[in-house]
Amino acid sequence: MTTARNHRNGVIISDEPRINDEIRVSQVRLIGPNGEQVGVIATSVALNLAKEANLDLVEVAPNAKPPVAKLIDYGKFKYNEKIKQREARRNQSTAEIKEIRFRLKIDEHDFEVKKGHVERFLNGGDKVKVTIMLRGREQSRPIGGVELLQRLADEVAESGTIESAPKQEGRNIIMTLAPKGKKVHTQSEQRRRGAESRAERQARQAARLAAKQEAKAQEAKEAQAVVAEATETSATK
Repeated sequence: MTTARNHRNGVIISDEPRINDEIRVSQVRLIGPNGEQVGVIATSVALNLAKEANLDLVEVAPNAKPPVAKLIDYGKFKYNEKIKQREARRNQSTAEIKEIRFRLKIDEHDFEVKKGHVERFLNGGDKVKVTIMLRGREQSRPIGGVELLQRLADEVAESGTIESAPKQEGRNIIMTLAPKGKKVHTQSEQRRRGAESRAERQARQAARLAAKQEAKAQEAKEAQAVVAEATETSATK
């Protein structure tokens, strides 16, 4: 794995945590793959446990005494982080601010048509800038425009919320609506499913690790029994 490093005053500073053989301390406080507290053990033992579980030993708190290290699949962790960053950039780049313009004396049919456009934009994850264009004497009585915008906001409340309250700018009254958490809910669901999938993988890995440790303990016990039996036999001759 290539680790990005910076140079500062002649000292090499890593942008990433130390992993596996890069961890030089004699002991670490180990955290298992499911977040379980294993305790303070020799770093060499922790490295062996990581190898047996096909995981990496990652130093997550280097300034602690002793440093805290965790068993994780670091390659998959970095890959998932890149995917999250890419999705965040994609959502930022695709989100747009749409604009819809109304006349103060709009008839009911046109209002319903434009309201449908606003709902479609909001449901698509875009913000909507709604502008009421005032003409002539309408500029001296903006309250009608505010009421129209409030009516629109109330009728699209299932799709969006007011991000910027109605305010007069010159001849226009402007309000901004934002999507009502649709994208946030979708991303939360994706993160939840991803977390469940990772938890299942980690549980399987922990089970394999526990099985290996139990098998080794059983082998050691059997070896001790053989030695004890041989010693007893030798003593009776």
